[in-house]
Amino acid sequence: MQITVRHAREEDLEGAGAVTVEAFVGGGHTEPDSPYLALLGDARRRFAEAELLVAVDDADRVLGCVTFASGGTEWADIAEPHEGEIRMLAVGAAAQGRGVGEALVRAAMARSRELGLTAMAFSTRPAMTTAHRLYERLGFRRTPERDWAPRPGIDLLTYGLTFEDQLI
Repeated sequence: MQITVRHAREEDLEGAGAVTVEAFVGGGHTEPDSPYLALLGDARRRFAEAELLVAVDDADRVLGCVTFASGGTEWADIAEPHEGEIRMLAVGAAAQGRGVGEALVRAAMARSRELGLTAMAFSTRPAMTTAHRLYERLGFRRTPERDWAPRPGIDLLTYGLTFEDQLI
């Protein structure tokens, strides 16, 4: 299976929203009745207000997606102005284990560099251990001093990477 990562197009938005909901709810990271579900499924908003990157197969079907934001913009939760941030990294169940998540994170790293950003920082749920292994393999390190909770009971871990420290 060939994986291509690119900026989302209008025709990708329904698939991107569905994949995001599937990954977060199906993976047990978000409850089906959570108010966050509306944001997860709203790929159109992410497309309009941030950068939505999609991974597609040979038939142009959406396999996964990630929202990219520069620090200091509306979609950046923790990134500072010199950092890029990823949000809502999601890979559909049928595509998991095939390198889709890695391709999306690498594309976000490349986008950060294209914009002249010198680092990346982002949040993740403690239970997302498969994603944590991916981040660490790509050179990201835990930054516990930046951990935070958007609301009680939702604790988020943070990861960061400074590009000058990376040899990839």
